[in-house]
Amino acid sequence: MKRFLLTITACLLSMWGAAQVSVEEKIDSFAIYIGQQTCLRVDVIAPKGQVVNFPTFKPSQYIVDGVEVLNASDEETAEQDNGLVKTSKRYTLTSFNEKLYSIPGLKIKVNGKEYQGNTLALKVITMDVDTLHPNQFFPPKDVQNNPFSWTDEDWAEIFYLSILMLLLGVAGLYLFVRLKQNKPIITRIRIIKKILPHQKALNEIEQIKSEKMVSSENQKEYYTRLTDTLRQYINERFGFNAMEMTSSEIIEHLNSNGNQEMMEELKEIFLTADLVKFAKYSTLINENDLNLVNAIQFIDKTKIENQPTTEKIMPQLTEADKRAQQTRIVIKTVIGGIVVAIVVILFYIVSHLYEMLG
Repeated sequence: MKRFLLTITACLLSMWGAAQVSVEEKIDSFAIYIGQQTCLRVDVIAPKGQVVNFPTFKPSQYIVDGVEVLNASDEETAEQDNGLVKTSKRYTLTSFNEKLYSIPGLKIKVNGKEYQGNTLALKVITMDVDTLHPNQFFPPKDVQNNPFSWTDEDWAEIFYLSILMLLLGVAGLYLFVRLKQNKPIITRIRIIKKILPHQKALNEIEQIKSEKMVSSENQKEYYTRLTDTLRQYINERFGFNAMEMTSSEIIEHLNSNGNQEMMEELKEIFLTADLVKFAKYSTLINENDLNLVNAIQFIDKTKIENQPTTEKIMPQLTEADKRAQQTRIVIKTVIGGIVVAIVVILFYIVSHLYEMLG
């Protein structure tokens, strides 16, 4: 009894699995011209997990006499409802004989069990040939180029881009010539040797001594040059305009800023100079020598060492020079933009021609 029940159960399961397997064949076109191709599609629906084996064909192998299989695609699977899976495969067919062919269903194996698809029909037809006028048959023509036309969109685009590139080149050349004609404004920084204030003052005093003005009868000129030398030194050393100040104002300004070195001697020099220039005071030679020595000592005690001995002179550009420089910068920028545009257009034209003629 158990053996009987097991046998009945196995038969029922086998019948249920077989009922769920279906094979369907479709063809893209039922009628083709000689040499044309069509696609045969085989869809197998089976429970998930079952192995589906499709028939294999070698290239140009006949599926039926007169119909060749050119190639076969890879298998494609798609899940369906109720745990079923749809497996599909496509075969490309062709034929070179005019005939109505019956393509039998392909044999598909599912888990080792063979199933067969439905039968299809394929009609291969040929072109009608006019046998009544054989003189109108012509041999095959050689490969011919397309006729050239400026109205063609591709050629028109290349033509107008070429014109634009030519115009840009002319404009760039014109701007380049203008740039060459207008000489650039070259600004040079001058570096000059700087004489320190104490060196300049001491050189002037040496000049006074070499001219023997100490013993000269023209004492007014002597004290004028001596005090002017001291005023110029004070102006450059202490940073205030001593040339436009009186003697007392100079002394007061130095005192108020904490400069106490030899103030009495300096005051004596300016006082003697004022008496000589304005009161016609006559000095002795030793008094002139003493004032000269005091002036030298004042310079030595108040001088600043280790100052830079060179000075940079920055050029001052006029408004016209500045405008000219800005114009040159604009022209150079425009020329650079034109060059970039020409290179881009040329690259586009060459690549486009390569695609058209390749």
